[in-house]
Order: sequence, then C-alpha cells, then structure tokens
Amino acid sequence: MTLSKIALAMCCVGLMAGAAQAQETGTLKKIKDTGVISLGNRESSIPFSFYDNNHNVVGYANDVAMAVVAEVKKELKLPNLKVTQTPITSQNRIPLVQNGTIDMECGSTTNNAERQKQAAFSNTFFIIGTRLLAKNSSGIKDFADLKGKNVVTTAGTTSERLLREMNQKDNMGMNIISAKDHGEAAITLHSGRAVAFMMDDALLAGERAKFKDAKDYSIVGKPQSYEAYGCMMRKDDPAFKKLVDKAVADYQKSGQAQKDYAKWFQQPIPALGGVNMEFPPSAEMAALWKSPNDHADVQGAK
Repeated sequence: MTLSKIALAMCCVGLMAGAAQAQETGTLKKIKDTGVISLGNRESSIPFSFYDNNHNVVGYANDVAMAVVAEVKKELKLPNLKVTQTPITSQNRIPLVQNGTIDMECGSTTNNAERQKQAAFSNTFFIIGTRLLAKNSSGIKDFADLKGKNVVTTAGTTSERLLREMNQKDNMGMNIISAKDHGEAAITLHSGRAVAFMMDDALLAGERAKFKDAKDYSIVGKPQSYEAYGCMMRKDDPAFKKLVDKAVADYQKSGQAQKDYAKWFQQPIPALGGVNMEFPPSAEMAALWKSPNDHADVQGAK
C-alpha cells in the first residue's frame, strides 16, 4: 500500500472514530465515562414513584425509567451499568437536573412551556387531569364549593399555581395550605385540617388508596387542566433525548406500558398491602399508547 493510501485509510478511521465519539456527548458521555446513570425519584408519588417495604424505588414511572436504563445499556454496550436513585421534591427536581446531580427524572413532573425553558422532556408517559379529593360527607363536589374553605395542595406544583390563580381571580377567599409532598397533603385532608386536596387525579387516587376509610373519599370536580408527564432531562442534549424518546415509545408500542398500568392502577399492589387504585386508563392514555409524542398540550383534551 502506498503512503498516500495509508494516510487516506488512517484519515477515514479517524473520521469514523470522531463520528462515533460525537454521538457520545453530553449525558451519554457522562454515563459511559462513569459507568453510572443517576436517576431522581419521588418518595411518595404513589403509584408512580415511591418506596416499598424494603426501601426499593418502585412504581409506574420507575418502570418507565427502567425501560430507558435498558436502552442506555444497549446503546452504550454497558450491561453492568450502575443505577443510582436520588430522592427529590417538587421544589428541587429542576435544579438537580440542571446541575448534573441527576441525569433524568421520571416521576410526576408536568411538561409545560415554562419548564421547557429550564429542562427537556421525553415522550409523554402519562396524562392526568387536575381535580380534587374530598370526603363524601364534606359537600365538596366542584371547585366553586371551596369558597372560604381550607384547601391543601403540594408546594411547587402546577396545582398550587392554578389554585392560587383561581383564588385571586374569582375572589374565593380560600386558605391554601402548601404541603411539602403529596403524603403530607393527604394527611392534612384526612385529619380534617382541609376540606379538599387538589392535585393530579392519578396521584389523588394513590393517596386515597392508602386511607383505611378510602370508600369515604371521592375524586371530584371538573379538571382545571390536562397535563402530560414526561421524563425530565438537561436541555440541549439531543442525543440523550432521542434515546429516551425511543425507549418510551418502544415501551408503549410493545404493550408493556399497558401491562404495567394494569399492575399499578387496576390490580392489588403488594407494596401497598394489597390496595387497589381502581383507576382505569382514560381515552387520552389509550391514544397516547398508540401514538407516542412529546406534546406539552394534551391533544384532544377539553
């Protein structure tokens, strides 16, 4: 082989290596270099992300996260990739993604235009409506019934913002209690310190399922918003987002998402002592499973 051909071959090899390296930038490079993927988890977002009796992270959103982890292992050829879980809250979840403490959070985080300025979101894995959990004997049937009453929600959530906007706009005179997490908000309701708990309907179903007198409580009210949950990642990292989107779409199209939904929302949950959420999938969820997307606005929801 002539010197010119050798030089050309070496150049081609260098270009190929450079192209391969270019794909492993940002989060994927970080994961490959460290052999670790760092996930953020909620401690009490039942049944999306919570701890079982052995202090293991479980739930529907965690199943989604594990589907992403499997795709990362495959893409980076790291069968022994280590997974770390970091507890997060509504208030610190975005900063922890931004500063690199966690690579991804799959929990109960809404994808909306405001948050897209701070982070990136995967294909949607759940669609909810923001409603109320109230005791049947309270007389609370819709949001208008909250006038002058104590209402609890979780700090740093979309529901808190909507509730405060409603209180000011409609001069409702509500006393809004902002709890640190969903579990504390549910306790506030159950203890009688609030007449209603506003949050995403699926999360309300999860908190109600923990009550010994669950049958005495109902999810009521016209949804104030329909929202899309997505896995949250750092902005401006298209390679990682593409991989996560593919993992979520494959998870949904394969039918595994439907099976896991039934496990967490329609069957007794061993990790919760056998309680059943009794929360069938909505028409929006059925449509999502057929056509995965990362739309912040839920298509067709009224």
